[in-house]
Amino acid sequence: MAIDRDVLLTNVMLYWLTGTGGSAAQFYYENMHAQGRHTQPAVTPTGVAVFAQDLPIRRYAQRGNTITHWSEFDRGGHFAALEAPDLLTADIRAFFRTLR
Repeated sequence: MAIDRDVLLTNVMLYWLTGTGGSAAQFYYENMHAQGRHTQPAVTPTGVAVFAQDLPIRRYAQRGNTITHWSEFDRGGHFAALEAPDLLTADIRAFFRTLR
């Protein structure tokens, strides 16, 4: 297992006990059911990190964003903050360093 079971359950319990699971998922629901799709990418600089075993997202990400930083990693996954925090932290720092 890539993530320790207790760590994963702790993460899930944060959403369950605080009742924030629905509001955390609302963004995904609204995005999937949006009537007017983006015709022009947003002008906000966007960084994308793709971790191993996560879904390919380049086409989806480019549709509504101006991607200025793109990274791909051979380890990690959908829960990158739990699976590869060192890679995620370094990549976030590298992205924001370009915006100074």
